Formats: sequence, C-alpha cells, structure tokens
Amino acid sequence: MATAQLTTDRLAEKHRSTLDQALDTIRTRAYWSPYPEHPKAYGADGSLDAAAGLAAHQSLLNTRFELDQPGTDGWTGGETSPYGPALGIEYPHADIDVLLPAMRAGMGAWRDAGAETRALVCLEILARISARTHEFAHAVMHTSGQAFMMAFQAGGPHAQDRGLEAVAYAYAEQTRTPAGRAGWSKPQGKRDPLELSKEFTPVGRGIALVIGCNTFPTWNGYPGLFASLATGNPVLVKPHPRAVLPLALTVRVAREVLAEAGFDPNLVALAVERPGEGIAKTLAVRPEIRIIDYTGSTAFGDWLEANARQAQVYTEKAGVNTVVVDSTGDYKGMLANLAFSLSLYSGQMCTTPQNLLIPRDGIGTDQGPKSYDEVVADLATAVGGLLGDDARANGLLGALVNPDVKARLEAAAGLGEVALASREVAHPEYPDAVVRTPVIVKLDGSKPDAEAAYFSECFGPVSFAVSVDSTEDALELLRRTVREKGAMTVGAYTTSADVERAVEEVCLEESAQLSLNLTGGVYVNQTAAFSDFHGSGGNPAANAALCDGAFVSNRFRVVEVRRQA
Repeated sequence: MATAQLTTDRLAEKHRSTLDQALDTIRTRAYWSPYPEHPKAYGADGSLDAAAGLAAHQSLLNTRFELDQPGTDGWTGGETSPYGPALGIEYPHADIDVLLPAMRAGMGAWRDAGAETRALVCLEILARISARTHEFAHAVMHTSGQAFMMAFQAGGPHAQDRGLEAVAYAYAEQTRTPAGRAGWSKPQGKRDPLELSKEFTPVGRGIALVIGCNTFPTWNGYPGLFASLATGNPVLVKPHPRAVLPLALTVRVAREVLAEAGFDPNLVALAVERPGEGIAKTLAVRPEIRIIDYTGSTAFGDWLEANARQAQVYTEKAGVNTVVVDSTGDYKGMLANLAFSLSLYSGQMCTTPQNLLIPRDGIGTDQGPKSYDEVVADLATAVGGLLGDDARANGLLGALVNPDVKARLEAAAGLGEVALASREVAHPEYPDAVVRTPVIVKLDGSKPDAEAAYFSECFGPVSFAVSVDSTEDALELLRRTVREKGAMTVGAYTTSADVERAVEEVCLEESAQLSLNLTGGVYVNQTAAFSDFHGSGGNPAANAALCDGAFVSNRFRVVEVRRQA
C-alpha cells in the first residue's frame, strides 16, 4: 500500500460531518445537499469557476486521456457531441486479462480499512468532483446533449447527491453489525460459561462493473459506482461509447484520491470499447465480475439478468410512464406542469411521462368541464407557448442524443392524429445540433391498433394522449401497463378522494412511484436524492431503487471469525 498523504484523521476532519448529515437525512427524508446548484457558487476554495471549467474542458479535446492503469494495449475514442463537434479524445483501451487481476490486488487493504475510512475516501472523491462541476458540466453536455444548465445541475450536484446517498446507505448497512471484536458468553449453570470472542468484517463480493448510459452518465452511474466502492469492491467503469468523458474524468479523480489515501488506485479503472467491440457482454460473464450496475435498454437488461449468473445484477431498464387525468382544481397549473415535464431534455429521461390517460367524456376543472379534445388542445398550446421562444426552447430541450431518438420522433406522427407537431429549433451556437420540440399524438384507447403504440416505450419527445371510457378504465390500463411494461413514474390529477385512493392502491399493489396533483415547480420526472426513491425495484422497469438499503446490502457479506476466549 502506498504512503498516505490523506490520513484517516484528515479525511474525518474534512468529511465526517457531511457523512453524519447524510445519514441523518436518509432517515428524515428532508431536503439537503452539500453541493451547490448555482453556477455562481463556484470559484472559491479551489473550485473551478465558469471560465476555468470551460478552459479545463477544452484542454481535454483532441488529446489522449492518460490514466496510467495496467493492461493498456492501445487507444480508442470517437465521441461526437450531439451539438455537432467531435471531441477528438482518445482513451486507453484495456487488456482485461491484465487489468482485472490488477484490480483485485488492492482489495485486501481496502477491506481492512473499514467502512468509515472507505466512506470518507468516497466523500473526498465526490468533493473533488464537486470542485470541478463546471468542467464536468461541459463533459455531460457534449456527450448527452443536455442543455448546459441541466448538464450542470443533473450531471453535477444532483449526481453527486446520488453518489453521497449511496455511500450513506452503504455505511449504514455495513455498521449494523458491530465493528471489531464482540464478547459472547453463554451461561452453563454450575459450570463455567461458554465464552468466545467474535469479530465481524464486511467483505466485498469482488469486482463491480458499472455499465454507463448515454443520457445521464454521472447521475445514473454514481449510485452503483459509490455503493460498490464504499462496500469494499473494486469498480470497473464501462462507459457508453458516446458518453465516455464524464465517467473517464470520474475514474481519474477516484484513482488520484485512492493513491493519496494510501490505497491501490487500480481499485477504480476504466474500460473503453473500440467501435463495435461490445465488451459489456464479454465483461458481464467474466467470473471476476461479481456485481453489475446497468442503465439502458430493456433487451440488454434482460440479457444481463438471464446470463450474468455469477454476479449480483442491478438494472434500470425502460417502462411506460403514465399520467391519469381525472380532474383538477388548477387547470392552468396542471397544463404548465405537464408541458414542462414533456419538454425537459426532449423527453429523454427514463421518468418522462409518455401516456396521458384522459376520459373521452372529459374532466372536471376549476374552469368548468373540459372535453378530451379541449384538454389535449390546451396541453398542446401550453407546450407550444413554453417552447415558442427559440432561446428558451434550447435551454429546456437540449439536443437529441442520437439518431434513434430522431427516428422515433419522426415515426410517431404516423401513429395517430397529431395534436402538436414537432418543429425544428435552430441553435445559435451549434448549427449542427438536432433540436426538436415534442410531438403529442391522439390515440383512441379502445382501438386495438392504437395499443401497439401506447403500450410500448417510445423514448424521446413523444407523448400519447390516450382517450379512455372512464377514470376506472384509466386505472385498469394503468395497472396493466405497470404490471406488464413497468413504469419509473406515475402521475395523477384528481379532486376526488376516492379516485386518489384508487390510484394510490394501484401504485402500491404494482410497486410504482406516484406523484399526485403536481401543479408547481416540482415535476413528475424529477427526484431528489436522500428523499425520493428513483424507481422501486418492484415492477419490470427496474429491479432496484436508487437508493435504498437493498441497493447496497447485497454488495458485501459479513464474515465472522470466532476465537476461544
């Protein structure tokens, strides 16, 4: 083990209070974050301000990204920003037969360090990432297509929150059993008691593989990365080939901190694939890989669950997110809230609503009865108004992350009657960016041919306004959708206590996260770390929740050593 520059005492002085606050907050479920959301909060205490963050990002373009990890047998790259420019960055390509044994070599010292030291090292990694949030924001923006402010917040402090949340849960689960030695004495009547000394040690399962996604590389990547690292496992990060840079930067920071804390930097490593190489499947079935975290398509998630039998697999796949519209006491607020939810990041979020179930006879509102056609037309008007100004539209929509999203968007117009057509938006800084407003398509829920459209996920800026016979029919369709296709989020609008109870019962029975009557600045497709659970792990959309005790507890085992006292 290397000589530590970051001692345990120094780490505790810097981060123990943050860990304690995180532990308290996952119990209270209150709002809290140690990482600033506003770009102007950076620039002091060694953090990068806007200009320095941009300069740091630009200094990486058209260079080789050195990591000094073992097994490098060449270089690869090829990322192109959804906004147009090629990044021109080459990353080390790993010989897995060399890299995996090297990663295991430091596992013993990392285990012996204990849960607290591991947690504090993870918090130092997160603190250093936080100080470079402006740099990370550009990396996320130019790999995911998120608009800058969303890339800054979701790719920066919100992702860091999720990483810290995972560390807190990991620490809590590992410390349920007393650390160190515990005395055990069993009375034997007149005879001397039976006495043992028992020692309990949390032991990681082995190398963890994080398979990154294109849309939210840090937000979706950090929970698994930090949950595994904090529970004693080396972590191999396999980014999506279109979104390498944000996770490569993360790996670099983690390796630097591990080395400074006296641990083997190879506890965290990067595996970048050559074009068409498809190394995720190869890595997933390696016997050394004992944990897998994956965000992406249902097809590959199902393959991992079926084939990576040697590993504990955590998947966030896809679902058909649904909103039931029964009635509302704030019609204008409902429309505005839905319009924003459908527009944010061009609907390229696993939590964006897709199906809006609306009774064909209409709904009750504070503005009087509204027919199905009126509700859909008014929602289309709200979206059009929200995105009518190109500058604002660019700030909300970002760019389409890949050509597949564009193809689905264009095909959606042929699935039914178009209530709101998508339009092209020109980006003033990036003329090659593909920016599109959402499309809303009207479908008759009673027609079998319409079901093929609304009963499948259509990832991107596509929403279906599905007419149903009644609210009762909407709830039955909701139940069937969640049960068969899964859902990351469910929304509902109603002024009826009976309907509210009914939709809540459906979501409780089918394990779907529910948001009721959102009309203000909180949206169904947003979740807050330490308070909200992202997914439930109880329906086909995901087999795990971010983040709960179950997400971390099976990443380690407690090994007991008994000694005669």
